[in-house]
Amino acid sequence: MWKEFKEFAVKGSVVDMAVGIIIGAAFGTIVKSLVNDVIMPPIGLLLGGVDFSNMFMVLKEGTTPPPYATVEAANEAGAVIMSWGLFINTIISFLIIAFAIFMLIRYINRIKQAHEEPTPPPSPKVKKCSFCITEIPVEATRCPNCTSQLDQSVA
Repeated sequence: MWKEFKEFAVKGSVVDMAVGIIIGAAFGTIVKSLVNDVIMPPIGLLLGGVDFSNMFMVLKEGTTPPPYATVEAANEAGAVIMSWGLFINTIISFLIIAFAIFMLIRYINRIKQAHEEPTPPPSPKVKKCSFCITEIPVEATRCPNCTSQLDQSVA
């Protein structure tokens, strides 16, 4: 049983998937930091000093009466809140990740297309009669329009 598990665990696809998950998680934390620490502060500044990470709506008061200055303060008070500012941050993170994945897939598709063998053009199904210049099937030995005997090498 251990031998079978070892064979399964070291298969290329399993190892590739594990590496992809680890890199994806690391990339997610980088994007989260990019959104929270780089993108949202200037946006908040442009909107009059708004900090989106602390934008929330109190649905039910906690043990301590509102107002709550931060999401953490509301959570500590036991209030039920809707953190729509964090939701906006999450949407921006998702859009950045989706764009990065799109660019990666686009690049991979270009590489694949460059390495693919070009498909040969399909063989012609018609040829022109050398006497009346009418298009006729390739297999024809006599032109149906001018009744001329055709050379088989004409294509």
